[in-house]
Amino acid sequence: MPSARDGVKSCFGIKFYQSGHPKIRQIKRIHTPGKFGFRTWTSCWLLMDYLKTLSIRPGLNIMEVGCGWGLAGIFCAGILEAKVICVDSDSEVFPFLRAHAKLNQAQVSILHKRFEDLTSHDFANIELLIASDICFWDDMPVSIMAMIEFALACQVPRILIADPGRTPFQRLSYECVSRFDARVFNHSVRKPHLIGGRILKITNGSYQSH
Repeated sequence: MPSARDGVKSCFGIKFYQSGHPKIRQIKRIHTPGKFGFRTWTSCWLLMDYLKTLSIRPGLNIMEVGCGWGLAGIFCAGILEAKVICVDSDSEVFPFLRAHAKLNQAQVSILHKRFEDLTSHDFANIELLIASDICFWDDMPVSIMAMIEFALACQVPRILIADPGRTPFQRLSYECVSRFDARVFNHSVRKPHLIGGRILKITNGSYQSH
């Protein structure tokens, strides 16, 4: 079983490489993610912990947007036995995602798209949309809100977005609570270390009424 001593840690049943692991150093020599896709960000653990409390049936169709290294999506595929599509605008993150999927013997699909380029075909049959640490710049709430509106129009039943509580995320949350069937709440975990943040949960009212 891999341990921290060989550069691999485990949390919530998911194994992940530490930054100094030879596998990660090898990938970084070839691939250079833009923005902040050069590491795993902490809100994915908040999302995984909350997902454990939900009744996720095996085979549920889940899309992770802004997936980065894809640990939340890999958790859904490997632990919750969901069918997962991982989406990111930066194709340079996908080698890191594939390495972690292989490490966890998890099957995920990959889609290279920006939020604003997702189509009704992409959202077809998606039953849960998840994301973490995607709202970190001041202009991001606009594109994320447009994606949320479109996903709801495409009858995606539920959306979950986790974040440390950055100001852009707070603005997004306020807008969603005022316009949709949404709530935002605090959540924290003690593993892989003490992490606190917020989760935005949106339920598709139009979907529920059908």
